[in-house]
Amino acid sequence: MENLFAIKGTIAFTKDRRQFCIRENAYLVCRGTKVDGIYDHLPEAYKQIDVEDMGGKIIIPGTCDIHVHASQHTFQGIGQNIENGNWDTWFERYAFPDEARFRNLSFAEKAYTQFSEALLKTPTTRLCAYATTDRKSTELLMRILANYGFSGYVGKVNMDRNCGKGLLETTEETIEETTKWLEETKQGYGEIYPMITPRYFPSCTPQALEKLGELASNYHVPIQSHLSEGLDEIEWVRKLDPTLEYYAQAYERAGLLGPDPQAVMAHCVFSQGAEFAKLKEHHVMVAHCPQSNLNSSGHVAPVMDFIRAGIDVGLGTDVGGGNTLNMFRTIFEAILASKVRWAANDGETRDPEKHDILTLPAAFYLATKGGGSLWHTGSFEKGYCFDAVILDDSRFSNGIQRTSYERLERLINMSDDREIVKKYINGVCVYQKDGFQKSENHRVET
Repeated sequence: MENLFAIKGTIAFTKDRRQFCIRENAYLVCRGTKVDGIYDHLPEAYKQIDVEDMGGKIIIPGTCDIHVHASQHTFQGIGQNIENGNWDTWFERYAFPDEARFRNLSFAEKAYTQFSEALLKTPTTRLCAYATTDRKSTELLMRILANYGFSGYVGKVNMDRNCGKGLLETTEETIEETTKWLEETKQGYGEIYPMITPRYFPSCTPQALEKLGELASNYHVPIQSHLSEGLDEIEWVRKLDPTLEYYAQAYERAGLLGPDPQAVMAHCVFSQGAEFAKLKEHHVMVAHCPQSNLNSSGHVAPVMDFIRAGIDVGLGTDVGGGNTLNMFRTIFEAILASKVRWAANDGETRDPEKHDILTLPAAFYLATKGGGSLWHTGSFEKGYCFDAVILDDSRFSNGIQRTSYERLERLINMSDDREIVKKYINGVCVYQKDGFQKSENHRVET
């Protein structure tokens, strides 16, 4: 029987970056796994379909976290203020030791289940996740995410140089294990599919990258990695290969920059000149991770420059470089970071009448339809995947009448798991808050 139903409430989404589309007391109709449309009054043909009346609750598209390290959820929230902090110390003390633990499948099952349960109570419906170099636990992550109803990509990380004990593979091993993994997972687990994942150039030899490029092409699998996150990293890349004109060229040479298959490059904080042009030429999706950028390098990616240049941008939490899975927090931080960059770059000459910053609708767009372009989701336009999150802002009610825009703004700035009351992915309810009081399903009579 066809999946056909409607949700009634205050519907908010973005068709573009300029403004929210808000429909009060409207019906959001799902047909199969897709959005059929939004109606102020149900058409005659839909008068008998099931309708869940959410009253005044706000309904938004699910957010898309396009850069998150699932294996680093174990140390989320720690490691940003360690003595003599730098990337080497952070990796050696936290990232590499914790990732090595995932060779133990009992540990991996518990950790990835905790990650998935935590993610379920956020606005996120889709993700691009990093696992570890271990093939079996990577497949386990895919199965667990699928069991919780998520959609997205998971990567078996590749590292054949410059990594911690228990994670290093030879070039032959990393390609052999990746090939075996692709054969076993190419059909996906539910709606979770594989993604080629060289950690970054310093941890992957050119030989490994070249072979990974061949696998991406042969299996038609998208790619994710890191690019130009820190100045120390860029200098390291120059030392490893002085022939590179720019960092991204290492991926480009190996066929890992796209456009076919699609590449998602995280950070791109210091991308400029030829590298910037290549991001546009290859239709690279930039995963902007404002919190971890400030944590690691103290700098802000040139997001407004990317947008003006027509480069696709989505948002990522980058747990554990970031300390939250809540994409609302990432939206807030993306706006804040853009203000910091604008003020710092324009200095005394900045024109307060021409704020070159992310607006709330623009940042919301990046978190939904922007990153969601990887799956044709993140909007309630007809034909988009039906990913919806229902939010209850009654905790903030103080008797003052607020507009729907203001209510949504406050939810983005202040809400947590308590406001997430229900979540749909591909038209299927995957989460409902315990004790959530809702109207009974009913049919709209003619």
